[in-house]
Amino acid sequence: MTLQFSVLASGSTGNAIYVETEDHAFLVDAGLSGKQMEGLFQQINRHPKNLDGILVTHEHSDHIKGVGILARKYKLPIYANTKTWQAMSSLIGEIPTDLKFTFDMETVKTFGGLDIESFGVSHDAAEPMFYAFHHGNKKFVVITDTGYVSNRMVGTIKNADYFVFESNHDVEMLRMGNYPWNIKRRILSDIGHVSNEDAALAMSECIGDQTKGIYLAHLSKDNNMKELARMSVSQVLEGKGFAIGDQFSIYDTDPKIPTPLKAV
Repeated sequence: MTLQFSVLASGSTGNAIYVETEDHAFLVDAGLSGKQMEGLFQQINRHPKNLDGILVTHEHSDHIKGVGILARKYKLPIYANTKTWQAMSSLIGEIPTDLKFTFDMETVKTFGGLDIESFGVSHDAAEPMFYAFHHGNKKFVVITDTGYVSNRMVGTIKNADYFVFESNHDVEMLRMGNYPWNIKRRILSDIGHVSNEDAALAMSECIGDQTKGIYLAHLSKDNNMKELARMSVSQVLEGKGFAIGDQFSIYDTDPKIPTPLKAV
């Protein structure tokens, strides 16, 4: 029984994550153009025509830019909660009724041996939610675009084999950078994005005996760097007594280059 994933793209410019079992394949978000999405699939030797659906997290453009295009071209079901559907309908174009499905927050949908669990996050969107994938005794979690990680979120996502975890910004880089203050305030707020340090503190509560790897995701192109995110997260986790490299590994993601398919 195999559960595999690839972070096709992650960052301020677009986000998409591919998840497959031997029987099913899903895309979490499609935040790049249709042509770019097809190119990303090509890089991991997969094709969007074989998807069982697109799971939408929220209506921001860096998560839905290619959703409508892919769905129409390949007749792919789209799953989102009611408020997200309302918020994104005018943004993704006309979608045939038979491709529109509701996936409520805090529910589980089952596809063969794959259970997909949705959970709410804290972000300035209509009703943002992310997903935990359960397959046999394996668990894979995607959590980005949240201003903080609540105890409720921790309860849902803890002890996953692999996490794709937001590590959006370095607080000092953000404070000293060129963004207008209202944008800085939004990012730093409880409905913005988690910093490297806050992400690491949340990770420290989620890592369990089963955890093998954490992919640092949704890095700001202006207020973070891969090396800085990895160093900041590693310092916090090592300070909490975790042995990175022995207990689990930390991986980078990229806005344009997919991570190799990883078996959970």
